[in-house]
Amino acid sequence: MRVLIVDDQQDIRDTLGMVLEYEGYEIATAESAAAALRVLEAEANATPDVCILDVKMPGRDGLDLLAELRDRWPSMAVVMVSGHGDAHMGFEAARRGAFEFMEKPLAEARVLLTVRNAGVRSELQKENTELKRKVSDRFAILGESGPVQKVQAMIDRVAPTHARVLVTGENGTGKELVARNVHERSPRWKQPFVEVNCAAIPSELIESELFGHEKGAFTGAHSMRKGRFEVADGGTLFLDEIGDMSPSAQAKVLRVLETGEVTRVGAEKVQKVDVRVIAATNKELQVEVEEGNFREDLLYRLNVVEIHLPPLHHRKEDVPLLARHFLKSACSRNDIKVRKLHKDCEAWLSGQVYPGNVRQLRNLMERLAILADGDPIPAAEAERLLRSRRAPTGRDPFNECETFEEFKGASERLFLEQKLIENGWNIKRTSERLHMMRSNLYKKIDKYSLK
Repeated sequence: MRVLIVDDQQDIRDTLGMVLEYEGYEIATAESAAAALRVLEAEANATPDVCILDVKMPGRDGLDLLAELRDRWPSMAVVMVSGHGDAHMGFEAARRGAFEFMEKPLAEARVLLTVRNAGVRSELQKENTELKRKVSDRFAILGESGPVQKVQAMIDRVAPTHARVLVTGENGTGKELVARNVHERSPRWKQPFVEVNCAAIPSELIESELFGHEKGAFTGAHSMRKGRFEVADGGTLFLDEIGDMSPSAQAKVLRVLETGEVTRVGAEKVQKVDVRVIAATNKELQVEVEEGNFREDLLYRLNVVEIHLPPLHHRKEDVPLLARHFLKSACSRNDIKVRKLHKDCEAWLSGQVYPGNVRQLRNLMERLAILADGDPIPAAEAERLLRSRRAPTGRDPFNECETFEEFKGASERLFLEQKLIENGWNIKRTSERLHMMRSNLYKKIDKYSLK
């Protein structure tokens, strides 16, 4: 751990340095605020974990420097020291972001304990910063094509406002990413981001999910539960697949948008909520309105600003960039040595059609990371693994489904078959990754005659 000691008195710098070096700390010293900044700027890649900063120094004092340190090096914990301290000075140091305030003369035991605790705080801050960076990378919208730049520009303009947003586009184009980016760049970014998949919740439960319920409101309501609107209070509620919401739920959502009030199922008390709603759909909602499946007044409430995501075949120039990013992420996620794509592979990928859009390309890159031979990966491997996902007859298996149950069966069969292929038909590993009991997986293999 590195410690920077900033004090205008040479004997204090020497004494503190000797005590801390004896405990294994790496020490840097500075005799003034200006000298401290020079040290920090010269060691940009090795910022100290802790700074022990004197308050009274010639020129710029420590309290004045403290604000700049917290702003430019937020992970560095600052411990203020003074020979003329009082309660007001300690309060002011804490207000400006100091980790601790100590009065001179300094007791060795307290110095060591404070520096150790400050170091722990610094490590936690660094881990938090790294976690936020990873989350930011996870929800990054990648691409340099015109359509993507247009989407980015729309996000930049609408995010700082409180306007509702309707995100449209085909499945797999990244509608959730847009919602996340709008939230993260808005004044609500510190508040909850709550997601509801309207298509995944049975129609008889959607109202309870959105608005909550009281104990005993219906069979199975064993306790009071807050709805998603209440949970998202102050933040953002993302209503994914809004086009699949039941008519009764549509009417109640419209009322919430008009009044800013929700009433739990089985309750009489009204709850005030402040929620920004972002909705998403892969349907043409105007067509749904004309066919009587969606409320026109709700569409007008939701569609204050529309952001339309282009399908991947409208931004093919982004495919190599996306492919490299997804391949790198897949290698990291699966603890695989980072792999690269051959130039001919990137060119081949750019020429393909992706009905599943960005999601399909991401899944293909994960298969390549795990199963492809060669490094860099050649186009032949990408072609082989993409072809393995298609039906042997070349037909779309879903076009042959007459009922929803048949569609679910076809989807389950293709999903399980691909996961088995990805895991080299290792039943144990496949069941573990799917969080499925092996006996159930064997039954599914037998049911669908997977070979």
